[in-house]
Amino acid sequence: MQERTLKVLEFFKVREQLMGHAASPLGRDKISRLIPSSDFEEVQRLQEETDEAATALRLKGNVPLSGIHDIRAHIKRAEIGGTLSPAELVQIASTISASRQIKRFIENLHEDRTNVPHLLDYTNRIIPLAELEQAIKMAIDESGEVLDTASDALRALRQQLRSNESRVREKLESMIRSSSAQKMLSDAIITIRNDRFVIPVKQEYRGHYGGIIHDQSSSGQTLFIEPQSIVQLNNQVQEIRVKEQLEIERILSELSAKAAEYSAELRVISDVLGELDFIFAKARYSRTIKGSKPTMNNEGRIALYKARHPLIPMDEVVPNDIMLGKEYTTIVITGPNTGGKTVTLKTVGLCTLMAQSGLQIPALDGSELAVFNAVYADIGDEQSIEQSLSTFSSHMVNIVDILNNADYNSFVLFDELGAGTDPQEGAALAISILDEVYKRGARVIATTHYPELKAYGYNREGVMNASVEFDIETLSPTYRLLLGVPGRSNAFEISRRLGLNERVIENAKSQVSEDSSQIDNMISKLESSRRDAEIELAEAHELRKQAEKLHADLQKQLIEFYEQRDTMMEKAAEKAGKLVEKAAEEAEEIIGDLRRMRLEKNAEIKEHELIDARQRLAGAAPKVKKTEKPGAKKAALHAFSPGDEVKVITFDQKGILLEKTSNNEWQVQIGILKMKVAEKDLEYINTPKQKEVKPMAIVRGRDAHVSLELDLRGERYEDALFKVEKYIDDALLAGYPRVSIIHGKGTGALRQGVQEYLRNHRSVKKIRFGDAGEGGTGVTIAEFK
Repeated sequence: MQERTLKVLEFFKVREQLMGHAASPLGRDKISRLIPSSDFEEVQRLQEETDEAATALRLKGNVPLSGIHDIRAHIKRAEIGGTLSPAELVQIASTISASRQIKRFIENLHEDRTNVPHLLDYTNRIIPLAELEQAIKMAIDESGEVLDTASDALRALRQQLRSNESRVREKLESMIRSSSAQKMLSDAIITIRNDRFVIPVKQEYRGHYGGIIHDQSSSGQTLFIEPQSIVQLNNQVQEIRVKEQLEIERILSELSAKAAEYSAELRVISDVLGELDFIFAKARYSRTIKGSKPTMNNEGRIALYKARHPLIPMDEVVPNDIMLGKEYTTIVITGPNTGGKTVTLKTVGLCTLMAQSGLQIPALDGSELAVFNAVYADIGDEQSIEQSLSTFSSHMVNIVDILNNADYNSFVLFDELGAGTDPQEGAALAISILDEVYKRGARVIATTHYPELKAYGYNREGVMNASVEFDIETLSPTYRLLLGVPGRSNAFEISRRLGLNERVIENAKSQVSEDSSQIDNMISKLESSRRDAEIELAEAHELRKQAEKLHADLQKQLIEFYEQRDTMMEKAAEKAGKLVEKAAEEAEEIIGDLRRMRLEKNAEIKEHELIDARQRLAGAAPKVKKTEKPGAKKAALHAFSPGDEVKVITFDQKGILLEKTSNNEWQVQIGILKMKVAEKDLEYINTPKQKEVKPMAIVRGRDAHVSLELDLRGERYEDALFKVEKYIDDALLAGYPRVSIIHGKGTGALRQGVQEYLRNHRSVKKIRFGDAGEGGTGVTIAEFK
C-alpha cells in the first residue's frame, strides 16, 4: 500500500486511536508497524483472530494483560553475560506471570467450549517458566528491593548491619540526651551524611566532640559531625554494607545467568504476549466503534450496510449502504459541495484498509469487503481559484501514477476527478480516465461536479450513478448516499429560498438547455420516488415487527390460559374427589350398619343391591379430562400436506399450507402474509380438489423406538436445542409420560436454555432436576400432560 494512500484516507489516525487500547509497550510496538495486508489468507486469519478476541471480551468483560513489559533488551544483555538490575529482573518475572495468566485465561475459554483456535495456537507456544519466576520473586520484591530471603549470607549480613546500626544509634542518643548537649547541638536528632551517622553541632562547639566533619548547613552555623567515639563503629557498619552490596551483586549475577538459560523461551513469551496484546487491542477498539467482522472475498465485491466513518463521532455521522463489484464495478457520485461525497469516498477506502489490517469495521453484521493488492486514492481539498493550476498538476501527478500501476485487483478512489481546469476539458479527461481504469477491471469510486458524467453511468454497462442527498427545505445536505440516482443542480431552488428575484431565476432557467432541464426533472422524480419507497419500506418493517410481537404475545397468553385452566380443573377435581371419598366412607359405614341389621334382625336387604349401591357411589367420583389443545384432535386425524386449507386457531383465520419447516411447524399463507405456525395450532378444513397431493407426513407410533433419555453433553448450544425440540416431539408421539434430558453442569448456559425451552412447551406439564440417583442438577426431568 502507498504511504500517501494511507495518509489521505487517514489510516494513521485510526492507528493512533488503536494505540490507546494496547496494554503494553510490546502491543504498541506491533500497532506502530501495522499496515494493510494484500494476502487473502493472512487477512482472513487476522479477522478471525480479532473476532475470537472480541468474543472473549464479550463473554468475560476483561482480559488479564497487565504486568507485561518489553524485556527483549534485558534478554540480550543477560545472554552476553551482563548483570541485570533488580528492576529489570522484576520486569522479567512480571512478564512470565502475565504469560501464565493469559495462557490459563484462554485455556479456560476453550474448556467452556468457546471456539478460539488461533488464540490457543499462540498460548500453546508459551512455556511457563515457574522456576525462574519464583526464584526472582523470592529474591526481589515488586519495588526492586533485594529481600533478606535471597540468600542465607545476605540475611546474616543484614542482621549484623541492623545490630551495629542499633549500637551506633544508642551511643549517639546517649550523647544528645546529656545536659551539655542542649546548648552545643542545633537540634537533638541523629542524621546521616555520606552513609555515616552524624549529629548537628553548633559552629562554636566544633572541637568538643572531635571526630570528622561531613557537612555543614547553608548558613554555616551548624556542622554535621561524626564524633570520634563512634568512628570505629561507623567503620564496622560500612564494612558490612560493602559485604552486603557484594552479596547482592552476586545474587543479581546468578539470577541474570539463570534468565540467560531461558532466553529462547523468554523471547517466545515476549513475542506471543506482544501478538495477544495487539489482537485484544483490535478487539477493544472494535467495541469502541461498535464494529463488526466483515466477510472477506478476493473477487472485488464490496457490500457495506450502515457504514460509518470511524473518525467522525457516532452521534454526528450518517451511516450509508454502499454496494460495489457485483452488478457494477464503478460508482460515479455527483452532488453539491459539503454534501458528503468525500466522506463517503473515505469511508469505503478506510474500511477496506482497516479490514485488510485485521480490524473490524464500523458497519452492520453481514457487510462484505474485498482484499485488493493495492488501494489508490487521489483525494485533495484544494479548491482555491488562485491555486487552480497547481491543484490540477498535483491531481494529474497522482492520476498518472495510478494509471501506471492499477490493475484488475486494485481499488481506485478519485475525488473531484478532472477538477482544477477548464470544465469541458476536465469532463472529457474524467470520462477518459474512468474508461481506462474501468477497462483494466479495477473497482472505482469517483466523485465529480461535471454534469457530463451524470450520463456516464447510463451509457456504460457496469457503471452506477449515485449522489448525496440535499434537503431543499433546510438548504443543507443530509449526507445520505443515493445509489442509482445522479445528483442534480439545486442552484435555482436555493436561490429562490434565499430571496432571489423570480424574474432573474426564470431568465436563468431559459438559458439552460432543454435536455439539462429534462434530466434535472427526471432526477427530481427519482429522488422523490426513492424517498417515498424508503418510507413505505420502513413502515412495512415496523408493521411486520409489531405483527410478529403480537403473534408471540397471543401464543404465550393462549398457553398460559390453557395451563391456568388445567390447573384449576385439577384443583376442582381434587377437591371433588375428596368430597366423594368422604361420602363413600360414610356410605360404607351405612352399608355396614345395614348388613349388621340384616344379620341381626333378618332385614330384607339383598347383597347384590348393596354391591350396586357401592358401584354407583364409586362412579360418582369426577374424572377430569385435560383440555385438548386447539387443532390437536384434527391434526391427529389428518396428515397435513402442502395445499391443505386450514384454520389457524390462535388468529381465527383461514390459510393455505405451503411447506413443513420442522417436525411440528408449517409455513402458512394467510392472505398476503406468510408465517410459521405450530401444527397443534392448525385445524384441517379441506383439501382443494385441483390439488392431488399425497400426504407426506410420517407419524411415529407408540412402537417406534425412542430412548427415555437424551444426552446433550458435548453438543453446541444451538445444535443441542434443535435436538431437544425433535426429541420432545418423538417422545410425545411415543406416548412417554416423562423423559430425562442430560445436559451436564458446566457453566449452566445449556441447562438454562433447555429448561427455558421446556417451560414454554405446551405439552410439558412440569420440569425438575434429577434426584441424587438420577444425576442431580446435571439432568432435567420433564413430565408431559
